[in-house]
Amino acid sequence: MRYVSTREGAGGITASQAIIRGIAADGGLYVPETIPTVDMQFIRRLASLDYRGRAVAVLGLYLEEFSRQELEQIAAASYGDNFDHPSVAPVHVLDDETAYLELWHGPTSAFKDMALQIMPRLLTASLRKNGETRTASILVATSGDTGKAALEGFKDVPGTCIMVFYPRDGVSQVQKLQMATQEGTNVNVVAVDGNFDDAQTGVKKIFADRDFAEVLDGRGYFLSSANSINWGRLVPQIAYYFSAYCDMVNAGKLEMGHTLDFCVPTGNFGDILAGWYAKRMGLPVGRLICASNDNNVLTDFIGTGVYDKNRPFHLTSSPSMDILVSSNLERLLYCLTGDAARVRDMMGRLGSAGRYEAGSDLLAAVRAEFAGGFCRDEEAKAEIGRVWQEHGYLMDTHTAVASRVLRDLREREGAARPTVVVSTASPFKFGGAVLESLGAVTSETGPALVEELAAFTGLAAPKPLSGLGEKKVRFTDWVAVADMEKAVGAFLA
Repeated sequence: MRYVSTREGAGGITASQAIIRGIAADGGLYVPETIPTVDMQFIRRLASLDYRGRAVAVLGLYLEEFSRQELEQIAAASYGDNFDHPSVAPVHVLDDETAYLELWHGPTSAFKDMALQIMPRLLTASLRKNGETRTASILVATSGDTGKAALEGFKDVPGTCIMVFYPRDGVSQVQKLQMATQEGTNVNVVAVDGNFDDAQTGVKKIFADRDFAEVLDGRGYFLSSANSINWGRLVPQIAYYFSAYCDMVNAGKLEMGHTLDFCVPTGNFGDILAGWYAKRMGLPVGRLICASNDNNVLTDFIGTGVYDKNRPFHLTSSPSMDILVSSNLERLLYCLTGDAARVRDMMGRLGSAGRYEAGSDLLAAVRAEFAGGFCRDEEAKAEIGRVWQEHGYLMDTHTAVASRVLRDLREREGAARPTVVVSTASPFKFGGAVLESLGAVTSETGPALVEELAAFTGLAAPKPLSGLGEKKVRFTDWVAVADMEKAVGAFLA
């Protein structure tokens, strides 16, 4: 299978080369030339496997250079004792129509672990396959969870180093502390005086600077990415949609072959795009519901076909979704049109004017498979309290956005279809907002909120978050957006 750039559409490269490069030289994102398809027999086989087996089967369809033995070894190392649940990504059934896919049982208590525990192993294997001797320097812009997950995944991995940029005032205290206390000899963390879009744009500009790339090459480095712009980050996420479907069937909540909806809290569009790939492959997915917070640029796009980032930026209690430039949407636009020139034009307009119009044909194609909705911060907090009171189930602020959007959609339609809400983080990562949602009054801050939430609810906090306040802070630097490249140069001096 070959991979092409969304802005060029020709001159395919291998999967391992796409994983190494991260982003195409023309600024586009790599996508497979064709999407593999499966039948119901394939899905029935998956239903009898554990998560590792399901992941190997799905990944093998996209990563043809990797032998089954290689993928089995990689999956076993990625999804083992580092996850605190034997199912890795368990499905919690709430009622006859609703379940929550818990993707936060990994080492950083966020869904990014599902991809970032496996991606470093895919990258190092790709480096070997291509005879690469330079050090892969991973650059990451994070709105909260990706940074810690990437740092943990690449920590002390031979042949790599990693530098993470995060918005100085745009992550939770726990997220910031998780990154600032990161261990490892090949890691670096720097705050950016701006929001996530500023950090993400800054990283993309660094990738596009060919003169800087030549300087780093002379030092024995090349740049790669661990954000979901890298296909090696996105492809492992497809597996958990198949896994959730199988678990719903095994739990007797869905008949094999019947459709299942997914409601996904998303900012950068990567998580829900993985669900779209699963659907295109043949998984019986009905609707993909794109749930946004106050930064509802995606909801507006699905509703109108106009993508416009020229709007107020809101800091919310679901910071990983505080994004106005959803990079992975570019992949969907290319896959629906097959027209690289058209995508290149839209992305050019986004860069120059901050907006573009999809056109009626493309809008119709998007709306045929996606629904969109958003909720305000206070509505999401109310949803946390409601579900806890009615069902005794605790969710984080991001999951609450999707849960509320789903409830609103069902109320408008007057019916409930079987739906899995994708739960992206442990509630203990956002203890302050969750405690407030439960009606608790607290004067604690930061990691102390983890223990307070545990005491208030009677639930055990994840081990990765317990004792976080006792860890040594290693990284306190911050830079202006204009100085990000300079900071990378100093790190790789």
